[in-house]
Amino acid sequence: MFHKTKTALAAFAATTAMTSAAFAGDLVINFDDLNPAPKAAFEAAVEAFKAENPDINVTVNINDREAHKTAIRNFLTADAPDVTSWYPGNRMAPFTDAGLFQGVDDVWDDNGLRDTFAAIEPTMTRDGVTYGVPYSYYQWGIYYRKDLFDKLGLEEPQTWDELLAACAPMKENGVTPFTIGTKFLWTAAGVFDYINLRTNGYEVHNALTAGEIKYTDPRIVNTFKNWETLINDCGFVDNHASMSWQDALAPFANGDAGMYVMGNFAVSGMKDAGLTEEQIDYFQFPQIDASIPRAEEAPADAFFIPTNAKNPEDAKKFLAFIARADIQGPWNDAIGQLPPNSEATIGESKFLKEGMETLSTAAGLAQFYDRDAPAAMAKAGMEGFQKFMLDTSTMMEVLEELDRVQAEVYK
Repeated sequence: MFHKTKTALAAFAATTAMTSAAFAGDLVINFDDLNPAPKAAFEAAVEAFKAENPDINVTVNINDREAHKTAIRNFLTADAPDVTSWYPGNRMAPFTDAGLFQGVDDVWDDNGLRDTFAAIEPTMTRDGVTYGVPYSYYQWGIYYRKDLFDKLGLEEPQTWDELLAACAPMKENGVTPFTIGTKFLWTAAGVFDYINLRTNGYEVHNALTAGEIKYTDPRIVNTFKNWETLINDCGFVDNHASMSWQDALAPFANGDAGMYVMGNFAVSGMKDAGLTEEQIDYFQFPQIDASIPRAEEAPADAFFIPTNAKNPEDAKKFLAFIARADIQGPWNDAIGQLPPNSEATIGESKFLKEGMETLSTAAGLAQFYDRDAPAAMAKAGMEGFQKFMLDTSTMMEVLEELDRVQAEVYK
């Protein structure tokens, strides 16, 4: 609310109070990350917004991600906030299709976002309507022990054959080529997505997650055959089904594993495990078919306006605010991720610089299997991916089961 000057005349004070009441608004924002760095960065952005908009009373509700995922449908239909964090791509589709998120084309048009967010705009758009504004994203790829590669005389693989060839000297020297922890399943989806993107391309990824082609389609079978080759010729650490992604950092840190298909958020964990930035490096997942444009995995986080928001006007002000380059730069620097706004500055980390180069030249940005596919399909798919990684002889059994689930989910 506007502050009334103590020395003002009573009449002027009354007028000011009436004006404040007419223009002040209550803005409720739900956020989904209690981890210290993301929480602090969000709160700093909110404080900056409040400083620029003293007439808006901002209330924030912060929950952990899993609880947020469970609660969102209920609060969107019962007592919706004015702004909520959620995910682009098909993960927003159930809410856009049910009329629970409102389109914000005016925010994009009025603030020039179609230029500054051009790379990520397709993942924010459904049926010709743009929903929400992304505030952060990050690259996936292959993180590797550079010191180990140097010791073995290995270069960063650019092609599939070069990747497979690099595995042999690792294995000869007692190093498992890949670490992974599939206890919580989504890590296996990252490997599947990249092999599928490199085998078949971005359009096939989207068609599969949209339920338009079957898992037993010959193109997806080829993806699994390439995956089988990676498992047989390279290999993943033992007992990965009992390990979280954090657990899988241990063999990477102690030199028992040389590579990790992972997102950039894992770099801080690698450093916490005792590695220096000089010991770690990153390369794009190698090319399998030279005729296929190189798409990348780049999961994004965004804010949306529920259709039942009580204060959509101020909600749009907040979305326009968090879209700004001067807000996205510091925010993402604090959390070690990338700003979707192409005009924002990025942090000094070499991984962020490599990530920005990777994503800015991508032919498409996938939102990750469990964000692009409906929740029920994603769950079954990732369970199947883990089963296949544990026993590649189950390939057709897994694919046929996923066809069955797909027929139920998408009907």
